[in-house]
Amino acid sequence: MNIRVAVFDDNANRRDGLKLLIDSCGTMECVGVWADCRDVLQHVTTTVPDVVLMDIDMPHVDGIEGVKRIRSQFKDIRILMQTVFEDSGKIFEAILAGADGYLLKQTSPTELLDGIVEVVNGGAPMTPAVAKKVLRLAAHKGARTSTNDFSLTERETEILKLLVDGYSYKLIAEHCGISYATVNTHVSHIYEKLQVKSAASAVSLALREGLV
Repeated sequence: MNIRVAVFDDNANRRDGLKLLIDSCGTMECVGVWADCRDVLQHVTTTVPDVVLMDIDMPHVDGIEGVKRIRSQFKDIRILMQTVFEDSGKIFEAILAGADGYLLKQTSPTELLDGIVEVVNGGAPMTPAVAKKVLRLAAHKGARTSTNDFSLTERETEILKLLVDGYSYKLIAEHCGISYATVNTHVSHIYEKLQVKSAASAVSLALREGLV
């Protein structure tokens, strides 16, 4: 089954390029492209995407507000943000709004397609440079040491940190010397203990609570 992708980006050339790239992939279909999020709920309702590829900076209604609107009615759609280096503050806002992943616009076409697949599979793709900026910003905003007892094991804490650092499940498995299936099991336990339902929510909580 094809992955259905909706694109929100204010640059017409980039919208056309993304549509061409997505449609050229045998396992994906671009179901629509739009320049801003004024009618985002109508567009999402009509096209029923699995993934929304969302620009942060757009006129009228930007990507962060778009994420909030989507999350108000659609909890399961994956949202992958596209950003530039200067957007570190807005990236942090996007995390809190409920975005599932964050890639630079300079990301190669192959990495972008891999990111779409990863986010559909429950991952939280994040360009390492973006992850570092988000972590620095979280520290600057006063991310605190949690007083809550989430009872994470040492391995679960390690994997949560790797998620925050932008590692894919595959890279986590390689880094920890465990199988992909074992990573999935640990992540499921992390979700249960943190009472969240996605990697992005786990990352957001980890940053807010200073867990890593």
